[in-house]
Amino acid sequence: MPRRRSPSPSSSTAPRNRTPQPVRVRRRSFGDFVKAFFAFVALVALLVGVPFALAVTAGWPLPDTFEPMEWLKQDISVQTFLSILTFVVWLAWAQFTACVLVEMKAALSGVGVPGRVPGAGPSQLLARQLVAAVLLVGATAASFTPGLSQLGQSLEGNQRPAVAAAQQTPGFFAQQQEQAAGTAAALAEQASHAEAAASSSAKQQGDTKFYRIQPPEGRHHDSLWEISERHLGDGRRYKEIFALNKDRTQPDGSKLSEASLIRPGWIMEMPGDARGGDLVEMPDEAPEVSPEVQQQIRDYDKTGKHVEGGGGSGAAHVSVPEQRPAPEADSTGHQQPARQHATPAQDSSSFGLPEALLAAPLLAAGLLGALGHRRRQALWQSAFGGIGGRRGMEPPTPTGDAQDVQDALLVGADPEGVRLLDRSLRGLAASLAAESRPLPTVYAAWLSSGDLHLQLAQPSGKPPAPWRVGQDQTFWTLAEDDAVRYEDVDTAAPYPGLVSLGTMDDSRLLLNLESVPGIVSLSGDEADRAAVFASVAAELATNGWSDRMTITLVGFGEELTPLAPNRLRHLDGIEALIETMEAETRQRRGALGAAGHDSVLTGRTGPAQHTRWAPHLVLLAAEPSTEDAVTLAELAADASRLGIGYLVGTGSGDLPGAAWEMEITGDGKLLAPLLGLELDAQLLPAAQRRAVVELFTDADPERGPDGPGDTPPFLVDISEQGRPAVYARLVGPYEIIGLDTPDGERSALLHEALALLLLHREGVHPRVLSSALWPRGVTDDVREALVERLRAWLGTDPDGTPRLGTDSTGRLTLAKSVVSDLDVLRSLYHEATQGKGVDSRAVRGRLLTDALVLVRGPLLADRPEGRYRWLTHEIVDAQLPLLVADTGLALCEFHLEKNRAEKAIEALNAALRTAPADERLWNELLRATHALDEPERLTALAADLVGRAGARGLPPRTEALLDELLPAWRDAVAAAG
Repeated sequence: MPRRRSPSPSSSTAPRNRTPQPVRVRRRSFGDFVKAFFAFVALVALLVGVPFALAVTAGWPLPDTFEPMEWLKQDISVQTFLSILTFVVWLAWAQFTACVLVEMKAALSGVGVPGRVPGAGPSQLLARQLVAAVLLVGATAASFTPGLSQLGQSLEGNQRPAVAAAQQTPGFFAQQQEQAAGTAAALAEQASHAEAAASSSAKQQGDTKFYRIQPPEGRHHDSLWEISERHLGDGRRYKEIFALNKDRTQPDGSKLSEASLIRPGWIMEMPGDARGGDLVEMPDEAPEVSPEVQQQIRDYDKTGKHVEGGGGSGAAHVSVPEQRPAPEADSTGHQQPARQHATPAQDSSSFGLPEALLAAPLLAAGLLGALGHRRRQALWQSAFGGIGGRRGMEPPTPTGDAQDVQDALLVGADPEGVRLLDRSLRGLAASLAAESRPLPTVYAAWLSSGDLHLQLAQPSGKPPAPWRVGQDQTFWTLAEDDAVRYEDVDTAAPYPGLVSLGTMDDSRLLLNLESVPGIVSLSGDEADRAAVFASVAAELATNGWSDRMTITLVGFGEELTPLAPNRLRHLDGIEALIETMEAETRQRRGALGAAGHDSVLTGRTGPAQHTRWAPHLVLLAAEPSTEDAVTLAELAADASRLGIGYLVGTGSGDLPGAAWEMEITGDGKLLAPLLGLELDAQLLPAAQRRAVVELFTDADPERGPDGPGDTPPFLVDISEQGRPAVYARLVGPYEIIGLDTPDGERSALLHEALALLLLHREGVHPRVLSSALWPRGVTDDVREALVERLRAWLGTDPDGTPRLGTDSTGRLTLAKSVVSDLDVLRSLYHEATQGKGVDSRAVRGRLLTDALVLVRGPLLADRPEGRYRWLTHEIVDAQLPLLVADTGLALCEFHLEKNRAEKAIEALNAALRTAPADERLWNELLRATHALDEPERLTALAADLVGRAGARGLPPRTEALLDELLPAWRDAVAAAG
């Protein structure tokens, strides 16, 4: 039968890894014969010499008669102990003899897995090596044993093929990559000989080796890693086995695909240098292989031609994650790909921005959203709860590492990806609930080229539209074009425990921690483990696809609690953790039983979804003792049903009771060989972790009086001499005075870029500018061309200084001659309340009036649809209404001091046009209207407020104020309405 070449992207450098062939039998060296001789002597000594010596010196250890009662009456003497010891030695000899017989049978037959003699692990390993050494000088010895290197010399000069950097990843979470290509340079000499041997035996069908997946022993399932370790001498070569068998139809009709478990009864074609007694080399000549299995192997062998030829049976097959063509750029350089979910390309203008956050779009989006919420919370608390100087508080401007981290969050965040993920998962839950179907258990999710792939624990039937079955029945896939059709639905988040672990090629893996059937262990260097733990904790605490959850941190992360005080909880030690989790495990079991649910998933959909069943995820960075690890394993045995997940760190890599094992390497790789994972890990290193925490603590609304003040970051000269060269009106419709309008389609882009720079007088990183204007990505040359056009459009000051400059950190800054009405508004209010207006009533009134005149509506009121999306990351939409309200309130107070109620009402109404939801303005409007002593007007205003409040009702403070000003307001409003 002609041999088949495994596809390789670099055939010039990689050996021709043809369909597995028998290893060429090399000439036996003198050392081989010496080793075989000593192995034979050892076998004779152990099999014959030991029983002979026992028979001569100790004799048979058992009594001649069977009288148990008499034995019990006898005294225990030294002879008794010697007899017991002799009996144990006889048993050990019998066990070793059985091991030798089993290994000889498997080695000589060449088929089947060697039977495992009970309790004989080390003995059987020794027997296997001795048998292999004896048979090494035979014609077929090359395929007998995987353990010759343990005797001091490995096959073919102790050289192994090297696995190529591009990998195929089989097993549980595997993904499609290029086939492994390349072996060690030492094999180059053998390539020509192997080619000649292949040519001479190309017509023989029996020269291909196969392995049949064996049933599990106990709870242990066979894996490609272990098969590779046994038969290729290196577990990392599992990728070669995967490449040879990917997408080939198995006897049960299924296929080995990128992320599926191998199953008992499947057949694996093996690389040519595979060796070991459980390989089938020539099924027709292996009498112990049943005719049915022989036929299955022959049929499977024929499918290799289909793999090479690229043909197909016509059945649609979706790989996970699906690989899409590279995006093309339009005439402006704007890429048109699906949304980027994977690691962004390196940028030549990174200026030291932390790549760890640039490569974590979901984490960055969560942190950015939580930070914006925290800053808004601080602003509202300052405005509604503060007095004096705290009103109108400006958030601090980050510097140093904190500024770099904030820029990295702005560049790397993918809020649209988070929104699609959240809507897709909730939409799936709603569809299943409508069909009265339970949520399937999801182990992981892959985000690939905008598409979402869910990996299920087991087949769960046909998914609801627009979801479809993926590569097999355990995968549900949703295309991005279908995902965008989902709207917000009122249903619980079905899989809040999903968290990003890293990327593989263009795909991002999210592991569902609460569904893992046991503990997930993470080994590696302590600092590397800490970076993984911090990333997991930060994303879980701030992600947008969860409702409520508890995240318990043990052994690390106390400083992370400001990120989400309502989610993150820190415990001092493992004793407190065990006590807490024992109580919660009991409580959850009882709650599920009382509710009639078999798991938390059935409580998240249908009539009972109001219970929410929030997950509890435990992140234990400190390695537990063996006893504590066993206790945690017992608690975790039923944890997936209860919505509890455990991620535990270990320095040794061996954690008792771990269901899934992962390792973080020094070069940032996250490995889980038995799961088929090799990812570029998502990390949050210590320096970035400190900077992220600094951003949150600086924005904490509970900060003391030494916190940020209310001085604007940029003050302009408001005198006649301070007239700017370029003046932009942002508060209301966007207008620019002092510049000619650019021609062509680039005008809108230049206007948007200038608006971003005007709102950030501290400077804008070039990558932040490009990510704001082109959220889907843009090339460096296009960004640089835009900056040059913007610089040319703004021009220079009379002294020749460019109005668009660059500071020492590489950030783009505007000259003081370029200002906006928002800058003027801030400066006028600051001068009126903290400058000249403090000592001069007339100056204060004039400044406040001038400030309120600038307010023509909301920020950038006429911005075109689809542009200025970066404003969602800003808090200026919260700052401007508060600033306008503060200005209106100050001017109202100014007029009421002189009993000018109508003027006060006029100022408040002007402020309400921009800040209609500010309760303070309405309350002051009630007081000013009451000062007119016109009950009908006050009643009409009360009726208007009640109508605006709707079903929510009036705020308590407003209601209390009306009770004071107009005691009969309820009856009056009812009569008027």
